Amino acid sequence: MFHARTRSSDEGARRTKQTKESSEKRGRRARSRSREKKIPQACFPALRLSNRPTSDTFSTCKGALFAMATRVDVIIIGAGNRGSTYARFAEECPDQMRVVGVADPNLFARDAFKQKYRIEEQNVFVDWHEAAKREKFAHAAIICTPDHLHKEPALVFAKRGYHILLEKPMSVTPDDCLEIVSACLDSAVLLAVCHVLRYSPAVRKIKELIDSGAIGDVIHIQHLEPVGFYHFAHSFVRGNWRKESQSSFSLLTKSSHDIDLILYWLGNRRCLKVSSFGSLSHFSSDNKPSGATARCLDCPVEQQCPYSAKRIYLDMVRQGCVGWPVSVLCPTSNVDIESVTRALQTGPYGRCVYSCDNDVCTNQVVNMEFEGGLTVAFSMVAFTERLCQRITTISGSKGELSCNNDSVVRVFDFLTQKETVHHVDNAGLLVSSLRAHGGSDYFLIKDFVAAIASGDAALIQSGPKETLASHLLVFAAEQARKENRIVFFEEEWAEKLAQGTMGPNTATPI
Repeated sequence: MFHARTRSSDEGARRTKQTKESSEKRGRRARSRSREKKIPQACFPALRLSNRPTSDTFSTCKGALFAMATRVDVIIIGAGNRGSTYARFAEECPDQMRVVGVADPNLFARDAFKQKYRIEEQNVFVDWHEAAKREKFAHAAIICTPDHLHKEPALVFAKRGYHILLEKPMSVTPDDCLEIVSACLDSAVLLAVCHVLRYSPAVRKIKELIDSGAIGDVIHIQHLEPVGFYHFAHSFVRGNWRKESQSSFSLLTKSSHDIDLILYWLGNRRCLKVSSFGSLSHFSSDNKPSGATARCLDCPVEQQCPYSAKRIYLDMVRQGCVGWPVSVLCPTSNVDIESVTRALQTGPYGRCVYSCDNDVCTNQVVNMEFEGGLTVAFSMVAFTERLCQRITTISGSKGELSCNNDSVVRVFDFLTQKETVHHVDNAGLLVSSLRAHGGSDYFLIKDFVAAIASGDAALIQSGPKETLASHLLVFAAEQARKENRIVFFEEEWAEKLAQGTMGPNTATPI
């Protein structure tokens, strides 16, 4: 449920003020503790092994909220960070989902899955091709391979009759995305792409308020994704998404979430034109400090560098954080000081951010014009304190909507000149460890599993048609940036847009 409180009385104002002051005090204490410990704020308690809930914690999975007649069996294709995240739903709700197979070239990852989910030896694969050759033994395939390796397993498993949960981006070219959509529709299997933010209760509340006319006609949307200074350094300077030729451009790999959100909020409004500007800033050899070495562990100026790998990773481990991002450094071993130190000595995450081979944009703006004169301005920037905590302002003819966290959506009414605060109740999330992306990971996998069990495709908010539309807009925006021009989206992308309307996401109950 969502609880709305209108600040229209002295008592309401007093309570609001007390709540705000209390919240600000807690926030100051939290920030103070964070700065004293010098730990990046993404060391989520939910991801610490010592804080993992026990099976008894999830008894609510058997209650009415999670009631489901059939358990869904899944195979995980790619047992890295994202594959492991979605698989945890099987731990929390074993009566709803079961992991019956895993495919990954990493022996450590395969063995961890085998033991945790008690997977039979015959269902543990080095190569997913071997799993696909087998007679179908699961209801769905959860595909979390590297971005440029999404297409082939998605096509093969769809044609074998598996429902598909596909990590975003769907693929790295428009034609590959179209092929995936076509294969799933032709095979009559469900496709859900992991645009997880569509499943966020706050995002859905914004959609509900827009559709209800709470702010009148939408005139303009201002949306910011603050990636976070060390998150960008981790993933897009040192990490797997640093180089376009090895993954894709950062608007697709990072901010396709946000372009997708904008289309979700606007419903059937058609985008007519798009322009974009952006570049790689700061993380280059031109900005390397004098005296800096190729690696942080032996760098004499490391203590003055905010992107110090030594500070980011080793300080995290010392404070007990063994989840993301430090777990990424140790794909073949448990996370501890020794294994992280070895990784920093020899692996990509110990490199100086000014000595990497990165080439993707650190900052980018996308401007869009929709039918009726509605305008949208989206910004993605690496250099922020906030870590992926989006900031959204939507200007309407009768009011203004704003949201800058996952629990509150505010609406200011121009007529009454009063603000209504909508508190988002993340029902079910309090008992889950899937709290990344504001809990959207949890709601995505829950709805995907329920859609398969019931055959109700409407539970999937990120199906083939809507996901293809937002991906194509991302590709058009990058085209505009690279060609330094306005792209007339509906005209220039008409053929591919038409192919995206081939049919609905459908399935029969299992």
